[in-house]
Amino acid sequence: MKEIEGGITAPRGFKAAGISCGIKKGGKPPLKRGAAEAAKDLALIYSEVMARATALFTTNQVKAAPLKVSAEHIKDGKAQAIVINSGIANAATGKKGLEDAEEMTQATAQILGIEKEDVLVTSTGTIGTFLPMDKIIEGIKEAKGKLSGEGGGDAASAIMTTDTFPKEVAVELNIGGKRSVIGGMAKGAGMIFPHLATMLSFITTDVAIGGELLKKALKSSIAKSFNMITVDGEESTNDMVVILANGLAENEEVDKENEDFKKFSSGLDEVTLKLAKMIVKDGEGATKFIEIEVKNALKLEDAKRIAFSIANSLLVKTAIFGEDANWGRIMAAIGNSGVKIEENKVDIYLGDLKLASKGCSAKFSEEVSDPRGSLTRREAKKILKGKEIKIIVDLNLGKENTKIWTCDLTSDYVKINAHYRT
Repeated sequence: MKEIEGGITAPRGFKAAGISCGIKKGGKPPLKRGAAEAAKDLALIYSEVMARATALFTTNQVKAAPLKVSAEHIKDGKAQAIVINSGIANAATGKKGLEDAEEMTQATAQILGIEKEDVLVTSTGTIGTFLPMDKIIEGIKEAKGKLSGEGGGDAASAIMTTDTFPKEVAVELNIGGKRSVIGGMAKGAGMIFPHLATMLSFITTDVAIGGELLKKALKSSIAKSFNMITVDGEESTNDMVVILANGLAENEEVDKENEDFKKFSSGLDEVTLKLAKMIVKDGEGATKFIEIEVKNALKLEDAKRIAFSIANSLLVKTAIFGEDANWGRIMAAIGNSGVKIEENKVDIYLGDLKLASKGCSAKFSEEVSDPRGSLTRREAKKILKGKEIKIIVDLNLGKENTKIWTCDLTSDYVKINAHYRT
């Protein structure tokens, strides 16, 4: 397996486009980025042949209209096109929102010459606002004319909201003796928290694979990637991950959990984890990428709950931003997780630097010049100046381990979200 260029259009038979149809206010996003990227607000993905398809949607009880429509359309396990707009979420829009989402699928189907039930639709942006349907319909027509095997980058730019860079990846692998490709793109920077988050992810592959196995592979992959990240503990109304598999690699269909299925799953895991980490690195206002590892828990669920308790702690996140090795905040988050622990067994590390031993300070001095002990605040400060931070918590209770990924919380996060609609 190797990483290649091309994103969602790297697999055979997939085309995409990303254009501006005037949804985003003045073509300007809330953050600084290139004018061309900022203006794009509508993306179209198209498979030259019918594809097997499966998707997972947000668990938020308030689901955006396009997700409800897509959930119906994908029940038969197939799809051929996806239309996405950014700037307006089409969420909390009632009957009209559903009608608009249906109209987007109908218009896309007519323009591409396919059935509307084979079109999936999704939106991202401001909640509670209606879509400018006249602009969107014209945009779909324009996007159809620009569909290209090199259009993956434009599509990845068109789905961004507060993102500062497009997120795409593709990997090449051998399935059944045939060159096969899995490509993906995603958007997300804020409102990121399992299950799924305010993120959209679209994955394409030319692998021939059975529908049930495709569903199993996607569900497993998301559990290890998109459901293991958090930016701010907020879960959106529009989260969606979908995969299309059109079979044009011409491999013998993967219909058993054999070696080819393992290879496919491994490739899919590579794509989803890379995209998930990109989302965290692009967290709104973030300056630090943080990996949190919880080791030796009694149960895997315990390890996850503790890891997310730390990752979603505003006090921990702001301490990391301030480059302050305040391990007491980590200890408090562990105790606040709801998981039963033994305080006098907990060890906390910042990278290789041990900050706490058996629930107490590991001879850690807050005084920079204090000669006592082998650990100093200066050593921790040096680690925290880096862009990638690792926190390890060893509970010393059992054998279950987990890793999740998050980012720091900065003053820019507040500014971005305070002025998101203005």
